[in-house]
Amino acid sequence: MVYLQITLRIAPVNRAAAAVYEKYKAIFLSSITGAKTKELLVRDEDVQVMHGFDSVENASAYLQSALFTTDVVVALQPLLGAAPDVRIYQAA
Repeated sequence: MVYLQITLRIAPVNRAAAAVYEKYKAIFLSSITGAKTKELLVRDEDVQVMHGFDSVENASAYLQSALFTTDVVVALQPLLGAAPDVRIYQAA
């Protein structure tokens, strides 16, 4: 399994407005090549979205997809306190 972790700095007051996770979860799982899972992790200091993929190539390709660049990024942009931290991990 390969994980794409995106950490978002979103002020607690704006987190309800940042709920695009639910809006795009089904579309992500049904239309993105290699997508396996998507989970939202909420902490006091940030919000993390963990995406599971079948390969590093498909995780990287998602970051260039229209769903990510046109829909998700545009919806979140006004709510971000800093640039997202994007990392890809390969499970050992």
